[in-house]
Amino acid sequence: MTKCHELKFIAKDGKYYKSKAAGTKVVFRLTQSIPSPKAELIKLWLARVGHERIEEINDPEKALNRIWLLAKN
Repeated sequence: MTKCHELKFIAKDGKYYKSKAAGTKVVFRLTQSIPSPKAELIKLWLARVGHERIEEINDPEKALNRIWLLAKN
């Protein structure tokens, strides 16, 4: 847990409590390292989304189409 840091977050009761926090990259790496079959759906989703974003870098029109579809809904 060396990549996680303690930060104070506000709770429903209005008080601040220390809690462990991690950035997006760390959370993705932790998710990838989970050996449980229950984690497979999120791992597959992460792989699909990562693949789609790489395709959008190579073809920016795909990103524009995705944004257009999201705005349409």
